[in-house]
Amino acid sequence: MTVLTTDHAPAIPVDFLSLELTSRCQFTCPGQCYAEAGPTRDHGTMTANDWHRVIDEAASLGTSTVQFIGGEATLHPSFTELVEHALRVGLNVRVHTNFYKVRDEHWPLFEDPRVSVATSYYSDDAVQHDTITGRAGSHAATRASIVEAVGRGVKLRVAIVDHGDGQRAEQARAEMKALGVVVSVDKVRAVGRAAGGLLPSTSSLCGRCANGKAAVLPDGRVAPCEIGRFLATGNVREMPLASVLASPGWAQARASVPARTSADPCGPDCGPSDDSSGGGGSCQPMG
Repeated sequence: MTVLTTDHAPAIPVDFLSLELTSRCQFTCPGQCYAEAGPTRDHGTMTANDWHRVIDEAASLGTSTVQFIGGEATLHPSFTELVEHALRVGLNVRVHTNFYKVRDEHWPLFEDPRVSVATSYYSDDAVQHDTITGRAGSHAATRASIVEAVGRGVKLRVAIVDHGDGQRAEQARAEMKALGVVVSVDKVRAVGRAAGGLLPSTSSLCGRCANGKAAVLPDGRVAPCEIGRFLATGNVREMPLASVLASPGWAQARASVPARTSADPCGPDCGPSDDSSGGGGSCQPMG
């Protein structure tokens, strides 16, 4: 790959970097997926070498944690080697997975003390959960993986995305707490499929996008976070990550994220309010 642009202005620090490896997922999540992922989507234009380079650049910029996400990140053919590379260069790793199918080779990765895992769960009712994911059997598979992870001592967080309309979100929270899992509940944000065909708005964001965080999308574009993908600017396939983070386009993207006030707060359980600069979490995706 040829790097076309190198800026010399200092990059804005990013402590938490999400790497959206793929748009492929076993689920369709017809009413919520921010990335509009699904079984027929691809892995994007970023190559394994591109991802390796971004991980190296993140480490050199002082990033402490990288998150592997999708789609379903574990479906990417280079997932294991990329996680191992991130650990090798001294980064902490978070994996956001739907926990639908866990390969035997992935459990040792998840058990590494430098790795944490996040997943989404929607209801204690199997039919309701499967309707939200668009995949029959997803409730049983995801719940079984959660139980397995707890038994293995995996550092696990569960996000429940509440659609309202009678969704058993609080019952799901109680179920996860009974299993000993750290759990939070957030609302659906009007991005991707949840936008219902409308243009996304910055009012859907938590107000902390680009505040010490960024996300690299499957095509190499850099966004303030996964949810704020419609604000993406620059491309790490064309310039170093540091150049993107030092660019006027990145400054403009950061400035376009409205800060929330006490009159318009993010909910107390909002996933983004528990990011790397707060509680060690991240902007929890919807799907």
